[in-house]
Amino acid sequence: MKSRTDVITLNNALHESVYVALLTLLFIFLTGPAASAAQKTIGVIMTGNIPYYKDVHKSFTEALSAEGFGPGSVEIIVQTPSPEPMSWTNAARKLVTVGSNIIVSYGAPATIFAMSETSDIPIVFAGVYDPQAVGVTGKNATGVSSKVPVASIIKNLKSISNFSTLGVVFNDAEKDTVLQANDVKQFEGAYGFRSTRFNIKRASDSAKIAGVDALFLTTGCAAMHCVSNIIGVARKAKVPTAATIAGGETSGVILTIAADPHEQGREAAKIVAKILRGARPASIPIEQPKKIDVIINLREATEMGLKVPFDLLTSATKVIK
Repeated sequence: MKSRTDVITLNNALHESVYVALLTLLFIFLTGPAASAAQKTIGVIMTGNIPYYKDVHKSFTEALSAEGFGPGSVEIIVQTPSPEPMSWTNAARKLVTVGSNIIVSYGAPATIFAMSETSDIPIVFAGVYDPQAVGVTGKNATGVSSKVPVASIIKNLKSISNFSTLGVVFNDAEKDTVLQANDVKQFEGAYGFRSTRFNIKRASDSAKIAGVDALFLTTGCAAMHCVSNIIGVARKAKVPTAATIAGGETSGVILTIAADPHEQGREAAKIVAKILRGARPASIPIEQPKKIDVIINLREATEMGLKVPFDLLTSATKVIK
């Protein structure tokens, strides 16, 4: 026969068990999918003051929220490095140090430097011209390519101005811009021109540009950081410009053929959501751009005395008048 003390002890034990069970249920409730997501940190490397990346990021955050990972569910830490190696390195190191669960990088340089700092944290990139060629594919990296046909840029720029010498703005510290410069050279014979390269790393380098009758701006972060300086030089020389990255059209780039930044951001967000739900980066294939923007700055062309073919105007997704 149980004593009164035994009964009290048994009741206390039962009460304690119920209490622990309730606490366990409360913990499970509070640390379910939503709370789990709230503990995740997404680090973003967005090279500063480049409109294209700002547009990509805006669409990324909006799409991520639509996927169920909005404010209050995840913490997004943004680094905006200057377009130079040490700044990219420091940005990547900071995001690794704060314990980012995923790093999102816009552009090839940011992605390359992020990959050099970690092989464990998943990296999702957008705005990378040719991911395979620049070596940003791997077990912890996947994302969205922004590659557009260089031949199409040259062909359409030729229809606006029959140039014979094409200046190519690139940066030897940005591997994707070197690739584009090489691609341009391959088309010299087919389109009847000679290319010359201008290594632009800062605004003052714009003064190097001379002796050409057209300019091709690659996706260089450094060049887009000082695109107004480059366009200023082009205007003085009455040299038409074309680019493979959007954002410079409002500064005066006449022809832009680029992967749509909003699609880049949306697709990157979908990939991040998959990883947050447990997918491995290596299992997610790189997305190819499906929407390509053709932007014509007709006002700039007209001021230079250039005529844009009607079929190019009608095929444009945006015309600045």
